[in-house]
Amino acid sequence: MTNEHEDTGASAGTLEATPVGAEVGITLSTPSGALSFVCTPARARELATALGLAADEAESGPADPVTVRAGELRRGDVRDGDRAMTVEAVRTEGGTAHVTWASGAGRGWNQMYDADARIPLRRRGRLPGA
Repeated sequence: MTNEHEDTGASAGTLEATPVGAEVGITLSTPSGALSFVCTPARARELATALGLAADEAESGPADPVTVRAGELRRGDVRDGDRAMTVEAVRTEGGTAHVTWASGAGRGWNQMYDADARIPLRRRGRLPGA
C-alpha cells in the first residue's frame, strides 16, 4: 500500500505485509527510513481488525456523544472514551445489566452495571434488522 502527499503527489511511504515463515512481516517505509517487525498471524489479524474499526469510525464521521442507561445498551454501541469499546451483548437481570465488551484489538470482557447507570456512547449500534 502506498501513500502520497496530496499537494505534490510525491510518495510519503509504503506499508507492506508479507509472510515470513510461520509469521507475518510488516514493513513501514518513508523517505526518512523504514521500520520492520515480525508478529504472529493472530497479532496481525488483531492489527487488521483495529485498522478496520478505525476506518469504520473515520467514515462514520464525528458524532455527538449520547448517554443511555446500561440496561438500554445494544450490540454495536461504542463507548465514548480514549479507547474504542464496542458492546457485543447485553443481558439484564433485575436491576443489573451484564455487558460484554470488545476492544478494538479484539479482546473481550464482561462488566456489570446498575441497569440505570448512565453510559456515555460515541455511537449507537444499529437495531436488529436495520
